[in-house]
Amino acid sequence: MTDLSLYRNIGIFAHVDAGKTTTTERILSLTGKIHKLGEVHDGEATTDFMDQERERGITIQSAATSCVWDDHRFNIIDTPGHVDFTIEVYRSLKVLDGGVGVFCGSGGVEPQSETNWRYANESAVARIIFINKLDRMGADMYRVVDQIKTVLGANPLVMVLPIGTEDEFTGMVDILTEKAWVWTDSSDPFSYTIQDVPEDMLDLVEEYREELIETALEQDDDAMEAYLEGEEPSIETIKACIRKGTIALDFFPTYCGSAFKNKGVQLILDAVVDYLPSPTEVPPQPEVDLEGEETGEYAIVDAENPFRALAFKIMDDRFGALTFIRVYSGKISKGTTVLNSSTGKTERIGRIVEMHADERIELDGAQAGDIVAVLGMKNVQTGHTLCDIKNPAVLEPMVFPEPVISIAVAPKDKGASEKMGIAIGKMIAEDPSFRVETDEDSGETILKGMGELHLDIKIDILRRTHGVEVEVGKPQVAYRETITERIEDTYTHKKQSGGSGQFGRIDYIIEPGESGSGYEFESSVTGGNVPREYWPAIEKAFGLILDQGVLAGFPCLDVKVNLTDGAYHAVDSSAMAFELAARGAYRQSMPKAGPQLLEPIMKVDVFTPEDHVGDVIGDLNRRRGMIQSQEAGATGVRIKASVPLSEMFGYIGDLRTMTSGRGQFSMEFESYLPCPKNVAEEVIKEVKERAAAKK
Repeated sequence: MTDLSLYRNIGIFAHVDAGKTTTTERILSLTGKIHKLGEVHDGEATTDFMDQERERGITIQSAATSCVWDDHRFNIIDTPGHVDFTIEVYRSLKVLDGGVGVFCGSGGVEPQSETNWRYANESAVARIIFINKLDRMGADMYRVVDQIKTVLGANPLVMVLPIGTEDEFTGMVDILTEKAWVWTDSSDPFSYTIQDVPEDMLDLVEEYREELIETALEQDDDAMEAYLEGEEPSIETIKACIRKGTIALDFFPTYCGSAFKNKGVQLILDAVVDYLPSPTEVPPQPEVDLEGEETGEYAIVDAENPFRALAFKIMDDRFGALTFIRVYSGKISKGTTVLNSSTGKTERIGRIVEMHADERIELDGAQAGDIVAVLGMKNVQTGHTLCDIKNPAVLEPMVFPEPVISIAVAPKDKGASEKMGIAIGKMIAEDPSFRVETDEDSGETILKGMGELHLDIKIDILRRTHGVEVEVGKPQVAYRETITERIEDTYTHKKQSGGSGQFGRIDYIIEPGESGSGYEFESSVTGGNVPREYWPAIEKAFGLILDQGVLAGFPCLDVKVNLTDGAYHAVDSSAMAFELAARGAYRQSMPKAGPQLLEPIMKVDVFTPEDHVGDVIGDLNRRRGMIQSQEAGATGVRIKASVPLSEMFGYIGDLRTMTSGRGQFSMEFESYLPCPKNVAEEVIKEVKERAAAKK
């Protein structure tokens, strides 16, 4: 039986271009998993195996690999940094026990670092911090440590101090052992010597060591008491305290280095072994009922317990669909039949493989603590629970954000239509933040995603991976509608012409709901004027028709319906009659309830050199943006703003022009807010013109 204390399931996450994938490459090289280093900028990184990743130099989908260091098995997931693909980070963190947060030594805490850190907090994942790229111009570890405290509200526990900065960066001092690691050849990770601490750093190292020991010993009252009485704790005691505090998320051991120049990665690997938890040291996964409520039962990490696993990623490749699963308890082998408790259907485990990016190693089985890929799954989707047939259970599912942008696509020739449908079906299975629907009036296929880049990549995959040539329409914003006034009204649906007819009368109140409440329905009918068996039909009808707003057909948010009274006929009333009454009531009353168009507002984070701050702020103001803050850094200024999505199309090109190619930005959905009257009128007019043109 495998010793689970030697397992580490970790993810590597960071902002775009902080060096996650390069760090993963160095880890794989040091652990002997690969023998030739691939560089991101050359398009040869092991874990960036999609054509689109190699060309653009970014990670698009999380890649799984595994390796061994100091007799410990690491299952590693390299995640994307771009905000359009945060879904990959979210679902990876959901199944990991620990993480390495990589921060750029000059860029510091960047926008996506914040989002990823928030996801890791929500998933209660223990982390160590790696401040990378200390060889870069403007790199400053101490400034980044301060930013981690102020921006992330985290408690970094500094474990090493850099020797030199920028071009002079040669290594680091390990505060715990009070030894200096110094590299002589940046192309060779093994070209280091362990030396005494440089004379000019002795006082600084002493100061940080005292702080480290005091913070660590807060985890052990006896050790702290002995320390206060003048007894120096052993390194083993300090390490045990650091491990305990890291797993409890009280602090985050913080390291520095340059992955690209091969400096400092060994210390990260040692830290993963020393401080990040094994699968048995993290809180067990809660089990839930079909309504998503916790049952009080847990999937305890133990190979002898009933089988429990969570499918966290589906990937389609040339051999068929791969389902990535994290096994929480029990074990499986090839040919086992398991229950998908999310669908109620059984699934047969075909082959079990261990992934190394896009290569695979055949396995006979898997057990609690493993992250593996399974072939042969037919109806499994991301977030589904696989379990023992005799002991069914549902693990806490994943919640995915709603898309904010859409485009219409059509195959260039009729023969490609079926091919496009199959390809899109596979892409939806792989990416839960990517949705598709068909416009009933025009028959157009509408793709929905998290941003322009997200949809751009999907179109590219359609064309190149699946060989489907498509025509692409203009990006469309996912507007919403709501109401602003309370309406009390009555509606009668009557169709009686001899024989059995239809009759249903409802008295009701339609009013604005709380922000974020969605659709609420209640009935205050007394005395049986509308029999209780018809209430669900009325509730369902209002809920369905709210998807079609009265202004421009966009879904309605935050509406509350109260059924107050009504009347029924002993023969002619039915659920269908009351459903039709609710639909008629909606069409009659919603236009009178002050309907209002809502637009998605994006949280925009722009980095610009100092010379161009005025231009960038002026441009954001022209886009109806509200500037929230600006913060000067070593290499430029970071501007945070809230801007309507409709004004942000093509922004990257304009930003690059304004900043001579040096500006960067990221954005993510913030909230829906009312559209200004002139903008709303323009949107409604455009929607009506499009509808007329389709007819």
